[in-house]
Amino acid sequence: MMHRPPPHDDFSLKETKPHLGGGKVTGDKLTSTYDLVEQMQYLYVRVVKARDLPAKDVTGSCDPYAEVRLGNYKGTTRHFEKKSNPEWNQVFAFSRERIQATMLEVTVKDKDFVKDDFMGWVLFDLTEVPKRVPPDSPLAPQWYRLEDRKSNKLKGELMLAVWWGTQADEAFPEAWHSDAASVGGADALANIRSKVYLSPKLWYLRVNVIEAQDLIPSDRTRFPEVFVKAALGHQVLRTRISMSKSINPMWNEDLMFVAAEPFEEHLVLSVEDRLAPNKDEILGMCAIPLQYVDRRLDHKAINTRWFNLEKHVIIDGEKKKEVKFASRLHMRICLEGGYHVLDESTHYSSDLRPTAKQLWKNSIGVLEVGVLSAQGLSPMKTKDGRATTDAYCVAKYGTKWVRTRTIIDSFTPKWNEQYTWEVFDPCTVITIGVFDNCHLQGGDKGGGGGARDSRIGKVRIRLSTLETDRVYTHSYPLLVLHPSGVKKMGEIHLAVRFTCSSLLNMMHMYSQPLLPKMHYIHPLTVSQLDSLRHQATQIVSMRLSRAEPPLRKEVVEYMLDVGSHMWSMRRSKANFFRIMGVLGGLIAVGKWFDQICNWKNPITTVLIHILFLILVLYPELILPTIFLYLFLIGVWYYRWRPKNPPHMDTRLSCADNAHPDELDEEFDTFPTSRPADIIRMRYDRLRSISGRIQTVVGDLATQGERLQSLLSWRDPRATALFVIFCLIAAIVLYVTPFQVVALLTGFYVLRHPRFRQKLPSVPLNFFRRLPARTDCML
Repeated sequence: MMHRPPPHDDFSLKETKPHLGGGKVTGDKLTSTYDLVEQMQYLYVRVVKARDLPAKDVTGSCDPYAEVRLGNYKGTTRHFEKKSNPEWNQVFAFSRERIQATMLEVTVKDKDFVKDDFMGWVLFDLTEVPKRVPPDSPLAPQWYRLEDRKSNKLKGELMLAVWWGTQADEAFPEAWHSDAASVGGADALANIRSKVYLSPKLWYLRVNVIEAQDLIPSDRTRFPEVFVKAALGHQVLRTRISMSKSINPMWNEDLMFVAAEPFEEHLVLSVEDRLAPNKDEILGMCAIPLQYVDRRLDHKAINTRWFNLEKHVIIDGEKKKEVKFASRLHMRICLEGGYHVLDESTHYSSDLRPTAKQLWKNSIGVLEVGVLSAQGLSPMKTKDGRATTDAYCVAKYGTKWVRTRTIIDSFTPKWNEQYTWEVFDPCTVITIGVFDNCHLQGGDKGGGGGARDSRIGKVRIRLSTLETDRVYTHSYPLLVLHPSGVKKMGEIHLAVRFTCSSLLNMMHMYSQPLLPKMHYIHPLTVSQLDSLRHQATQIVSMRLSRAEPPLRKEVVEYMLDVGSHMWSMRRSKANFFRIMGVLGGLIAVGKWFDQICNWKNPITTVLIHILFLILVLYPELILPTIFLYLFLIGVWYYRWRPKNPPHMDTRLSCADNAHPDELDEEFDTFPTSRPADIIRMRYDRLRSISGRIQTVVGDLATQGERLQSLLSWRDPRATALFVIFCLIAAIVLYVTPFQVVALLTGFYVLRHPRFRQKLPSVPLNFFRRLPARTDCML
């Protein structure tokens, strides 16, 4: 049975009308704080500490912990061994939507091997719990006397605070949530809380290897073939072999690395002699701490330095350092603060500022995003024999990453969390991804092996497509491409607002270069940028996976679109259709002009004749007419301006009708893991498509070469004819008024079909006969 993609309407963007912030929407502005999310009511319980607890063990002490119970939900603090005055200072939050009880129980128990002993409890009637709405002052905890199950007073007191609040409460991010009642362990609890992360500060490290001096090769009878190998962490680059085969080789070659603060690795340089293929001898090494490397903000050259080379020798089986003061390496090393280190594609980058803070400009506004909820999420795994999803969101803009709390076991999770970013450039993109948490039982801390958080889908929103100060509330489809085709994994409900602090500054940004000036004054090559971007994404994913709780490698790579540069038949088709869509307007104009020239609509053709006559007689009207026409088109299209932000388009991506084998090829590993017959078929298909592309490129090159050959005398007769024609044309144009020439040319082009021939025109025949370099190709 063939896979049928769902209807295109299922992938559409839907505008919603949520009740945000508990406030009213006035125009497009909201009237309360924390206003881009729906208010959620929580019962907060802060268990601070206890004192004078009675002894329960034979040793005359106790191992106390507190248990907070509300109906079927139960949360516990950590326990202390042999301590009668424990301090917990933990907060518990119970969602009002799920509360099915009228009494709150806070019990102190003694940890035991068989059965934990009851030490006393404090009861609260929920109808008497006070409400606290931020930004009120925090509710002060109080001492409560412990009671037994018959309400008799016991020895020991418990300090508590209990109140009703919302998700805007400062206790919300660090609280234990009743949604996580089934999750055990401190690691797992940390893994479901909301968290803000910062990308490490990235620098480009430029190593200009100039020359070496007084090298001492082991074989003095041959000319050394010397190169320099530089390593920074996992990044390794080599210079070419020096052309001056001597003990004083020269290179003057730049090597570029990505370095992240705080600097953990040293830059290690080794000068090596190529003795034979795959056999190199190290002539000397030096290690340079990046903390002491010069930083530059512009293109001005920095001072060069000589570095002494050390050589490690083995004496009596031990590795010892032998310093060769005569052998030196001449280099210019600097951390480039004037570049922006690209870790995202430039097509949807969220940050374009240079590395050095001194070069930053003032922010132009604020971006606020309310992550409201999701609907219809697909089951991502099975737990206890039933399908389930534990969803969380990650949003990335600039260097700030945010992660919402994980909602356990829900296909319709409600997060209602709001986040804010400073905006420095309107032509940037925020990315919001939804993932399934596969680490609720602790998992691996490093984010390396083991289970991987599954991707549910992501949304990109370009800020420049948003109107300022307007609140956009939409439900975005979460689309993921599978080997079986595109699949809708659910919908995410967002509220987005872009607030501009200075309209003048924002308009000024449109006149500025997209990237910092250093990218244009000293541009990096395309291959360098690709390699450096790969290194930057690896560093960011490694650093964030070491945070606590980790933002895992698979999440970071999905958000940064690692692997988007790989070959894909689907993407190639999509880009071809995009080009045809862009050229479609020009083709339509050409067809329209051809219809005018062939008098398909005589009235339109006569009107064009009149307009043409006016413009020729009054040429000063040509440019004003063109710009007036463009102005009128722009005003006319204002009625149909887009009201919603753009979103993932399956038809544009050619994802809704992609062939299954093309999708299988896209999801193949690199290098390939498919059998030989499939590889042969795909290779033949790729050769066929590439052959067509090659033909088109060759045709374009041919036309350009024919233009060049007009004056190159490659065909002496053709060039002679063209030169004579140019002389005659110059004389005729000199003695003939420009208006007459323009009128004759225009009337000739617009002549009636009865005066036309079906054969190609003389100029076209002449052009096609010109020589190109195709006959020189093998």
